[in-house]
Amino acid sequence: MDLPETPSPMIDPELLDNAARLGLSVEGLSERDVRLRLQRLDPAGSEARARRWAEENAEAIRLNNEAVKRRGVFGADLRRW
Repeated sequence: MDLPETPSPMIDPELLDNAARLGLSVEGLSERDVRLRLQRLDPAGSEARARRWAEENAEAIRLNNEAVKRRGVFGADLRRW
């Protein structure tokens, strides 16, 4: 039985587009491996993606930080150190 030639749908489509643009074969790679290889091939693009992610998620990050300040981190009451 032949395996499908399309990469795993679990990999972020934006990463797949960038990999194709840069000529990177993603066959057999995990999303983590694709990210690492793209980072080596296109460091500026990786930094831009990271900045964009931080901007897109700034509100959620702010709300989470406020919740941690109010309630502490999850499971802190269970720690013995």
